Amino acid sequence: MPLPRSGGEADRWGSPIRDQCYDRLPLMFASESRAISELGLSNLRRLGGFDAMSPSWEALARLLEPLETIDASFDVPSSTEPMARSRADAIAVLLLRCRDTGRPYWNWSSDEWGLLVGQSETDFRRRVPGWAERSTRSFLIAYAYHLGPVGIVTSAGRLNRAVLAARVFGHDLVDQGVGHIRAVLSQWGYQYGRDDSKGITSVVCQLFLINRSPHVEDFTTALFERVRSEDLLTPGIRALVYPVQRAVAFLGFCDGPPRVVTSSVMKTTDVPPVWGEWVERWYNTSPLTPKVRRTYRAQLLMAGRWLVERHPEAADPREWTRQVCADWVAAVDRMQVGEYAVRTASLGDRIGQPLGASTKDGYIATVRTFFRDCQEWEWLPLRFDPQRALGTPRSIRDVIGPDPRVISDDIWAKLLWAGLNLESADLFVSGSGHYYPMELVRAITMTWLFAGLRSNEIARLRAGCIRWQHQGKPIPGDSQQVLAEDAVCLLDVPAHKTGTAFTKPVDPLLGQAISAWQAVRPEQPKAADRRTGEQVDFLFSIRARAISSTYINGTIIPMLRQKAGVPASDVRGVITSHRARSTIASQLYNAKEPMTPFELQAWLGHRSPESTQHYAKISPSTLTKAYKDAGYFARNTRTIEVLVDREAVASGAAAAGEPWQHYDLGHGFCTYSFFEQCPHRMACARCDFYTPKQSSKGQLLEAKDNLQRMLASIPLTDDERDAVDDGQVAPDRLLDRLTDVPTPAGPTPRQIGAPASATFLPLINAAGRTGDCGGCG
Repeated sequence: MPLPRSGGEADRWGSPIRDQCYDRLPLMFASESRAISELGLSNLRRLGGFDAMSPSWEALARLLEPLETIDASFDVPSSTEPMARSRADAIAVLLLRCRDTGRPYWNWSSDEWGLLVGQSETDFRRRVPGWAERSTRSFLIAYAYHLGPVGIVTSAGRLNRAVLAARVFGHDLVDQGVGHIRAVLSQWGYQYGRDDSKGITSVVCQLFLINRSPHVEDFTTALFERVRSEDLLTPGIRALVYPVQRAVAFLGFCDGPPRVVTSSVMKTTDVPPVWGEWVERWYNTSPLTPKVRRTYRAQLLMAGRWLVERHPEAADPREWTRQVCADWVAAVDRMQVGEYAVRTASLGDRIGQPLGASTKDGYIATVRTFFRDCQEWEWLPLRFDPQRALGTPRSIRDVIGPDPRVISDDIWAKLLWAGLNLESADLFVSGSGHYYPMELVRAITMTWLFAGLRSNEIARLRAGCIRWQHQGKPIPGDSQQVLAEDAVCLLDVPAHKTGTAFTKPVDPLLGQAISAWQAVRPEQPKAADRRTGEQVDFLFSIRARAISSTYINGTIIPMLRQKAGVPASDVRGVITSHRARSTIASQLYNAKEPMTPFELQAWLGHRSPESTQHYAKISPSTLTKAYKDAGYFARNTRTIEVLVDREAVASGAAAAGEPWQHYDLGHGFCTYSFFEQCPHRMACARCDFYTPKQSSKGQLLEAKDNLQRMLASIPLTDDERDAVDDGQVAPDRLLDRLTDVPTPAGPTPRQIGAPASATFLPLINAAGRTGDCGGCG
């Protein structure tokens, strides 16, 4: 009776033929052994002179019947001479081994079957006679699959499992089952979903053999769990179980594969057990995001190691006092990089350096959050206020502030050039070619260079996130009626770290790159957004999986650096994906027509302007221009004309005390040598140093030929600047204040009888005539 080719529950983990063989266990095997010897090699191999009517064949009936039943189930061309020759040799080798062992094959152990088939064709050849045909081993493994141990398929070493599965189950059923898996993987963009890829065929066929069924619908979650736990696949195809299970899950026959995550169990080396238990209890209760909780737990374990060294009596959080809190804050303030840490390999040459202010603040805040939560959840008594006892000292807080790590302009310009001129030759190549399509890589690159998004936000963008508008109305992305430069490209950003979903305008180049990727993007299954919990279509998804948020740092940036020929670091440190966000924000803030802080806040998606300050940094050139435009020096300085009597200086009269400098007051001249120090310079009280222009002395002075006209800078006080800038009220206040102030000649304006409203000194703005200014001593 032929062996059924479609397995069911009854024969999934065993073979019905093998079970039948156990009913034939002999009391003695001597007669079969003699019959095998009497037949001889020519009869056993069915060569020329083969005697099918020999009585010895009747003596071997119970050995041959299971083999004939299995032969009838094989899907191989029976008329092919090489196949018929190999099948006959396989039976001959099997019967000879039964004679040598003195036991029938159904009574062999796993080791005996393993010794027969070997670990490879070469190993097999060393164990059997040289006359065995080339395909003899594959037939023996097929017999062993039905008659031997269940795990023979995995213990047989190297063999073509696709050929074995086709022989056991039939080519049509195997091709149909493999085709179902290929169709799903090819739809998702897997390269080994192609027809010429042998990896998927090999792993699916091995699963067929393990499951004893060629039907994909029989691939259960338990099967995949068993394959993983018992390590039933060969190393070369073990990694392909993951996509195969995803495809089977998509078809609805099993659960998806377990997510590969790093172990959440952290090393508690040198940590007091009671402290570690409290930390784990807090970790399992805290509502913070998993990434933040992992960071906090690592820092809390560092605090536990510090307790062992400094305060072993406070290993239980219930024993913490204000003094222990103060000691922890002081210890953090003096802590060095790598201290109390378990893993230091990634710290490099920074080990032993003082901690940065932000890191210190983080360590203190972690313990503060731990005790605050434990007290609020009523796990700990209220022995102290964590906000005060574990507050960050002012000496640390004052050092922390917005400090955007902007990429230097020359390096950023080269990275932009590299991204705009990206070619297939620039992509990193693995053994199977490019890991991601060129359109996907270009779209991710342009998004990083132009969108100003966090790497996590880029990885979580949704399909269809690009929209086009013209004059406030939506238009198709491929519209031929509107030029690209006239259209507005809008990018929909999902809910993120600091806010809800929002829309921002971006450069049309980014929209075109994303549109090009969406045009060739394989259809992908929906996946859960970790932040929102929604089932969404991720834009940058291929092979049914969204790109990693580390892809930009690990692949995109190194690729652009290599093409642009820029170093991995600049003066502000390593070039990372997040620094692009600060760079773009700062360039928008310092543009010729800059964004206002509130506009930039909306573009970045921040909830508050304080967050924007950590990204936008005013450039030195913008600051310089603003300083010049403010006219600080010109606002506080004015100039006045002064006449220098060169004849008085040359003749020596000036040395004898005769005036040689004459400050032009408009209505007269002041001969006081220290005019800029006179409190009445703005409203002359006309003391003895004053010479009216209408007097004969003033007219004579102006008539001299050897006068040199120069400008002298006069620094203004606050009252004088107000008098110049604010109209008549401020001058009146200045005059009232100077009424009883002595003039350089001695008398006060009140004593001189100066008018209540004097003519003000004519001053020239220094900003307009800086080049004419001269010093007058």
